[in-house]
Amino acid sequence: MLLAVFLPPTLGLISLGFVIKFSLSPGATAIGVIAAIIPVPLLVGCIMWLGRNNPRPKRYLLFCFAWGALVATGISVWVNTGVNVLLDRLDFDHLDHINRPQDDMISWAEFFTAIGSAPVIEELTKALAPLAIFWFRRHQFTGILDGIVYCGMAGVGFAMVENILYLGRGFDQGDSLLGVSGGFLVTGMTFVMRILVSGFAHPLFSSMIGIGLGLSRRRGPGIGKWFIPVVMVLAAMLLHSAWNLIASLGVDILLAGYLAVMMPVFFTVVGIALWLRAGDARLTMTALADFVHAGLISPPELAALATHRRRVSARLWARRVAGDAGSRAMREFQRVATRLAVLRDATARGFQPPEFATEQALSNRMLACREAFATADPAMPRATWDGRYYQVQFPDGSIRQINPPPQPVMPIPIMPPGVPRPVPVSPAPGHHGGPTQGGRWG
Repeated sequence: MLLAVFLPPTLGLISLGFVIKFSLSPGATAIGVIAAIIPVPLLVGCIMWLGRNNPRPKRYLLFCFAWGALVATGISVWVNTGVNVLLDRLDFDHLDHINRPQDDMISWAEFFTAIGSAPVIEELTKALAPLAIFWFRRHQFTGILDGIVYCGMAGVGFAMVENILYLGRGFDQGDSLLGVSGGFLVTGMTFVMRILVSGFAHPLFSSMIGIGLGLSRRRGPGIGKWFIPVVMVLAAMLLHSAWNLIASLGVDILLAGYLAVMMPVFFTVVGIALWLRAGDARLTMTALADFVHAGLISPPELAALATHRRRVSARLWARRVAGDAGSRAMREFQRVATRLAVLRDATARGFQPPEFATEQALSNRMLACREAFATADPAMPRATWDGRYYQVQFPDGSIRQINPPPQPVMPIPIMPPGVPRPVPVSPAPGHHGGPTQGGRWG
């Protein structure tokens, strides 16, 4: 298993080393590396923020990034170079009458490679690592957002190494014409176009494939389960080809295509990702409702998972009552609860077979996390939740049954699992157990 994981990136690194050594000068390589790394933390941070409610294992994220950076780029460089050499030997004299805005900057062979070979081989190779997780680690690939995150990481890795090559070549070309100042000038222009203007392009193309894999995961058996990913792979290739075509036809067409094609697609995918991110939080309200009815977690604890703002408030509350350990426990509680909700939802909808061992492990982990903060607030009375009512111990020692409020919004210090609950008693004379009294603890 380790050999299968580490061998391809290692071979890819060796392959890229040869490409960079024989195509870039040492100075150009250093400048290309420094400039290409600049946007990576921002892009990786955005992708990880999308998956923050349900963090994916870091080793899988690193695997996708390394695959895109080393394997996908290594294969693509050799394939595209071979295609370009092959096309360069063909006779394109009959096309010389066609006046392209950049026909003095790019050959017909390079043009056809950019719009034909590059989109196909690059999108296929970037998708291999997410596809491996989709196929062999099913429990870590349960929906569309998983696909966007994994494929986005592969796209960022690919873009980083590709930018090293383009930025480095730009420096060498400028240096050969105008000296060092010319090298920095061309590198700066390349940086603006490839990173500031279109730095999101490769993650965007890859995310189309991620959406297809995610939709496939959430479908039952049938032709659609395989047809949808194929369609989305083709969509990624077509979008990639369209962008390369637009970029090859001059500044005016580039600007128009950027505004008319790339930006609408980009904002559409971002909107889908944000909606899915919020959906991971909302899903807990329905998928974990059984835990509330069983008395394992209280309604406020479930309600505190429903939105990102409530999750932040719950972590601040846990830090206030239980310190840093409480905050870490609350964060882990939220992460595991979301993972459990996604797994239970996928199983309930028939998207994947039941994984009882995994579900039990997540359930135990979620309930164990609660012990760090569930009874930590000294300002709150001793209370338990029995699945229907709160059993609250009052200062006089009596235990009274309190109805839950209609809309609980914050955690309360209910007893953790394993602690004996008081025997329910009838409400005291004159006490009706209505929402007004219960609101204090809910």
